[in-house]
Amino acid sequence: MEIPGIVGGGLIVIGVGIGIGRIGGSAMDAIARQPEATGKIQTAMLIAAALIEGIGFAALFVS
Repeated sequence: MEIPGIVGGGLIVIGVGIGIGRIGGSAMDAIARQPEATGKIQTAMLIAAALIEGIGFAALFVS
């Protein structure tokens, strides 16, 4: 594996971590504002996090 691939892989992992962290933080903020919508918010959060993780995982294979 060459250096650009290693750096690219690191950037992918950092980006995925930031994205999932922002989703989690925004979901907690939304739940604090509207506790009765907890189930819908958690479902949407998990789906979005899974999609971001899947794209990040696929990008690691490409880099």
